[in-house]
Order: sequence, then C-alpha cells, then structure tokens
Amino acid sequence: MERCRALVRPALVDAVGRLHPWTGEMAAYALGWTDTTGRPDPVGSEGKGLRQALAVLGAESVGADGADAVPGAVAVELVHTFSLLHDDIMDADALRRQRPAVWKAYGTGPAVLAGDALLAQAVGTLAEAPGPHAAAAVRCLSGTLNALVSGQAEDLRFEDRPWCGPGAVGPEEYRSMAEHKTGALLGCALALGGVLGGAPGATVSALERAGRHLGLAFQAVDDILGVWGDPAVTGKPVHADLRRGKKTFPVLAALAGGGGAARELEALLGSALPIDGDAAALAAMLVEEAGGRTATRGEALRQLDSARLALREAPSARTAVRDLDALFTHVLDRTW
Repeated sequence: MERCRALVRPALVDAVGRLHPWTGEMAAYALGWTDTTGRPDPVGSEGKGLRQALAVLGAESVGADGADAVPGAVAVELVHTFSLLHDDIMDADALRRQRPAVWKAYGTGPAVLAGDALLAQAVGTLAEAPGPHAAAAVRCLSGTLNALVSGQAEDLRFEDRPWCGPGAVGPEEYRSMAEHKTGALLGCALALGGVLGGAPGATVSALERAGRHLGLAFQAVDDILGVWGDPAVTGKPVHADLRRGKKTFPVLAALAGGGGAARELEALLGSALPIDGDAAALAAMLVEEAGGRTATRGEALRQLDSARLALREAPSARTAVRDLDALFTHVLDRTW
C-alpha cells in the first residue's frame, strides 16, 4: 500500500489543492495531512489507503501501468473521504482517527460542504482522465455512488427496527446493506483499475465482484472492531456500535444463535435502559458468549475466499495477483 500511496499522492494533493481554500483546508484535515490551522499535523493519520491501492493493483492485474489508474485512485479516495465526513455527522461520531471529526472541528454545515466538494472533485478528476476510458470510468463511479446512498439509507433505517421478532433485520438484509455501503466502493476501486487499464468488460466485472466480496469481509472486521476494538488504535470510543444501537453482524449472529446468552442479550437490548458503561460491557460479553464474534470472523473468511475466487476468474498478471492477495490478507488481520 505504501508503494501505491506514493504513486497516487501527488495527484491527490493536486486534486485537493484545486478546491476552494476553505473546503480544501477541511479536506486536508480530513485526510490527516494538517491540523485545523492548516499546518502539517504530526499525529494526523492518512488512513489505510486501501481503495487507492486497489485501483492501482486493478490496473496492474490486467497488464496496464499502475499510473493509468491514478485518476481512479484519486476519485475513490475522495469519495471515501466524502462518505466519512457525512457518516460522522449522521452517526454523531465525534472522533475520527483519534482526532475530532470534521463536523466537530469546523461545524456541521462546513463539514457537509467539504464532503460535497470532495464528491464533485472526484467526478471531475475521473472525467478529466487522459485516454479513451474516462466516460466508462465516470459511469462506473456513478453507479457506485447510487449504491453507497442506498447502503447508507438502509443502515440508518436499521437503527429504528427491532432486534428480534417481526420487523427484525435478517442476515441477508444486513449483507445487502453492507455490500452497498462498503463493498460497492471497494468493487469500484478494483473495477476502475481495470476500466482505465483498458480491460474487457468480463474482466472488469470479475474485478468488481472481487472487490465487493472484499468489502463484505472488510465490514465484518469493522463490525468486530466496533465492539471489541482498542480505542487507542481504532480512534473510536469503546463499544461504540453497541452504544449507538447499530445493527452489526456480531450482534445479529449472536441473537440468531439461540441459547442462554442470546436470550439474555435480547432482553438487554430490548430494555428501555441505555446501552452504555457496564451495560455495553455486558452486551459485548454476551455477544461473544453467544458466538457472535466467531460467526463474524467466519463471515469475513468466507467473503475473502469468494473475493479470491472472483479474482481468479479474471486473466491477471501474476505479480499483481500476489500483491492483491497480500492486501486481502491485510484486511482480515487489521486492527483499525
């Protein structure tokens, strides 16, 4: 990922530099480059760089130069950052990567505007990509943006639905939401590498499927970290998802497993008391006892296997496939 980040970074800096100075300042803060005064921030985190790496490796996997995918890598990184800005507002998350979220640092309205600016710049960057594939790349990103909105809408609606009984969120509904909210952009990243690298449609489709399955694995690990992650590493409060009542895979799997721990968990979640402090710690323990953590790890492994299978369906350069396989393993083993 460091190699891909070094390749993409100059173009990403240029894209952010073309924003209005105020939205550009917020974008640089969101990307971990600067603090709220615009000075370089030694404690800022640039994030994992997963999506931009997927775009570059997607191009290399079809025999193209990774540089061909740089506009796609910039676009998906900007879209990802836009989605984080808006997600933090919708979820009322005050922290992002161990620093105040943009909406806490600058205000809600400015954060929304910065997200809008990033989205517009993402589309513009792809539209201006050199070569004959810019239009196809924009179409790919456009479909992904619709999927992202659908996934986020479902995620928000799930919070108002009961944990059990009629109207409860089922596993397939959850997978559909996660595929749209998380898998779509990872699928788009790999697909854009193929599109900008001039790959045929069948190869691009295989790359997109691989990325979508990778996204489901990524979300499963994210769900584990949302319950049991170390706040010093994740940058989020302990038991963040449980406190907010988010429908995540570990909790849904635990409730579906049956047994005493599942029944106790159901009663706890169904009570009128807030899930915080000791109640959140108890809920996390019950989710683990009921098998939710193990089931989620198994889900991540299955989705990674499906991602690797889809990747094998695309004619690919051996070195790039090796790098992608290492990246897939990193998704499973990450701690933040």
